[in-house]
Amino acid sequence: MHPALGIDHGDVRIGIAATDEFGLLAFPVETIDQTRCDPVERIAELAAARRTRTLVLGLPLRMDGREGTAAAKVQAFAKTVRRRLPELPLVFVDETLTTTEATAKLREAGRKTRNHRSVIDQAAAVEILNLWMAEALNDIH
Repeated sequence: MHPALGIDHGDVRIGIAATDEFGLLAFPVETIDQTRCDPVERIAELAAARRTRTLVLGLPLRMDGREGTAAAKVQAFAKTVRRRLPELPLVFVDETLTTTEATAKLREAGRKTRNHRSVIDQAAAVEILNLWMAEALNDIH
């Protein structure tokens, strides 16, 4: 495994998570407010600073596994990211229910989630990275 950046794309905020240098553990990094900065440039800065070798982007599929309008927005965002960072592989992970899972884990940890959307976005990005790492481990075995 190797360092990766997880991205939970939303219309207003983008949750970012990263793996450790070995690509084994995921942790929250930040939430990018798209109204305050160029999110693709911020992702490029984070990727460079963390020596990222893979970008992992959550793709919101419908419950039947098909892509809808939310997935189309993410695909368009992915094209912009690929143009800016062509040297980095960008992979998609089905992010279905990652926000729900992240919210549940935060509640279990005693965090109130009602007014903490940015924390939830980062936690969802962690879930996206965890799914990617689990898939990679399954491919190895």
